[in-house]
Amino acid sequence: MNIVLSNTSKEPLFQQIKEQIRNQIYQELLKEGDALPSMRILAKQLQVSVITTKRAYEDLEKEGFLISSVGKGTFVSGQQSHVLKEWKIREIENDLEKVVEEAKQLGLTKEAIIERVTLFFE
Repeated sequence: MNIVLSNTSKEPLFQQIKEQIRNQIYQELLKEGDALPSMRILAKQLQVSVITTKRAYEDLEKEGFLISSVGKGTFVSGQQSHVLKEWKIREIENDLEKVVEEAKQLGLTKEAIIERVTLFFE
């Protein structure tokens, strides 16, 4: 598992960890049943507080990405690929909604927004 944190990012460290683990699951770099390092080991590797890694793991467990077993560790839960894709699409839609609202506040038209999205898509 490869996680790179940025101390200059406005995003909290636990969120950076959480998103990178989630993305590795989406990309199938981490698969069902794969063991993750313990919270303490990961905290030591990343040079962050155990509380930071604990929060990331707990959030991912609540979202259904991880399963923790006392005395055994934390593992990637079994997710069907279409479910993971739906979750990712929902996240993209939420992000897109925010972007469209900001664009409207700036006075951009629907056509101008679509034109910009088309440019990024290509």
